[in-house]
Amino acid sequence: MPRIQHHPPVFVAESPIHGRGIFARRRIRNNALIGEFQGRPTRRDGPHVLWISDESGLQVENELRFINHSEVPNAEAHGTQLIALRNIQPGVEITMHYGDDWEEGPSADA
Repeated sequence: MPRIQHHPPVFVAESPIHGRGIFARRRIRNNALIGEFQGRPTRRDGPHVLWISDESGLQVENELRFINHSEVPNAEAHGTQLIALRNIQPGVEITMHYGDDWEEGPSADA
């Protein structure tokens, strides 16, 4: 039986990267499960879509939808799970690489 998390390991706050982001509430160890992307299945692209395969995605509806892109991420998606790539200290923004096809746009260069 899965454990219910009463104190999720992340919180949403203003991000210096873009808009809002997710941040470590407490120390998260390397290879630890940070959370599970939750939402509705989709085949259409849009904001907060995590592509599971070339044909199907997940319209993420929980706090993990605010994860920002980084070329040097500290987490990565394994299916619908978000896993730490290294130890993450409290207050540090959690980021992932969106994929090789990701283009950040002009605001990322400013």
